[in-house]
Amino acid sequence: MKKEIKLAQSIIENVGGKDNIAQLNHCMTRVRIALKNDSLVQMKELRQVDGVMGVIEDDTLQIVVGPGTVNRVTEEMSRITGLKIGEVASDSSSTANDVRGAIKKKNNTPFKNLLRKIGSIFIPLIPALVASGIINGIANFAKNAGADPTATWLSILLLIGGGVFAYLGILVGWNTAKEFNGTPALGAIAGILIINPGLADITLFGEALVPGRGGLFAVMFAAWLMAVVERTVRKGVPSSVDIIVTPLITVLVVGFATLIFVQPVGGLLAEGITSGIKMVLDVGGVVAGAVLAGFFLPLVMVGLHHGLTPIHLEFINSIGVTPILTILAMAGAGQVGAALAIFVKTRNKKLRNTIKGALPVGFLGIGEPLLYGVTLPLGRPFVTACMGAAVGGAFQALAKTAATGIGVSGLSLTPLIADNRFLYYIGGLVIAYTFGFIFTYAFGFKEEMADNLS
Repeated sequence: MKKEIKLAQSIIENVGGKDNIAQLNHCMTRVRIALKNDSLVQMKELRQVDGVMGVIEDDTLQIVVGPGTVNRVTEEMSRITGLKIGEVASDSSSTANDVRGAIKKKNNTPFKNLLRKIGSIFIPLIPALVASGIINGIANFAKNAGADPTATWLSILLLIGGGVFAYLGILVGWNTAKEFNGTPALGAIAGILIINPGLADITLFGEALVPGRGGLFAVMFAAWLMAVVERTVRKGVPSSVDIIVTPLITVLVVGFATLIFVQPVGGLLAEGITSGIKMVLDVGGVVAGAVLAGFFLPLVMVGLHHGLTPIHLEFINSIGVTPILTILAMAGAGQVGAALAIFVKTRNKKLRNTIKGALPVGFLGIGEPLLYGVTLPLGRPFVTACMGAAVGGAFQALAKTAATGIGVSGLSLTPLIADNRFLYYIGGLVIAYTFGFIFTYAFGFKEEMADNLS
């Protein structure tokens, strides 16, 4: 714990002190800080702090410290600053939203902003998706191995593992409304509207409504609409009756709009995206697999990979599996191979120690420590890692592997592989490891690269 305390103190010191922090948060590997004055950050010194694997300037300052460590470091920073995780400093002249707006001007595009918003909706759900997915994977593996499908223990595992996926629309609706400055509970109602089994008993315009139509795309759209309508209605309602009138009008308006408009449009969007990607895989085959895997690391690099989460979940909702997760998982495997090659070639003690610390979680599918601590700072190994990933992705497309859940990658994804194709998936991992190693060892790394690391 002493190491995490020292790391937290060093981070605070180099971001301008505790009084410069407006908001503190974290995801699986990154401490996320909103600052009152970003000019006070000593960026060079921050990157050199022992334990800091990378720094990303985005809508917040994101400091990569690795899984597990990030929780303890953020808790220690919370203790030092007196800020609760997620809380905005009350004396801040620049709120977290102000800071985000200022930073976004530097790299603001509608597409990037959309993916960031989607990421913000799903990132808090990742622990639940990981736990539930692995439990589901273990239960289904047991069934496929011959366990009695009527056994009580197996039924309980499936109940625990499947619960979050059955009611995920409610959680997504809650987070969407929150992200767009609406009342989270009204966003949850939007999710309930989309997934409610009672829809099957209603006929509208001569057609029976379909529970779940539009999936999470419809949920996010309806919850966003809840937030927009709520803010609009509130402007014209006296404060004395706001708590009654505003939510009443909002739920009625958005409720009807959801059933008449949002669900049909969401359904077309969901079907179009999943059908389009599936067609690309069917037609493109190994080439499509190589391209998807080879270009996935740049998305991870800027934190936009979470924007793909609703696509994975829509695949699972519509066909029971996501055929692209196993392909995209090869990106992390290519990095592992590249890091192993660097470890074999380099004599740089600090770089070797960084690789030793990041490799175990790299094998388990958490690639950001290797990305920000090794391949990206060195430059060329980032490219050779992508090349190794492309070869692995081509194999996964050829083998037609797919996953029944999301939230994990690397070896951790193995229990979730559909149709007992575990060996094919592991084979693809080995291929990505191998080619990431070969490409990097042959022409991706020279010792002077390590010597030039700051």
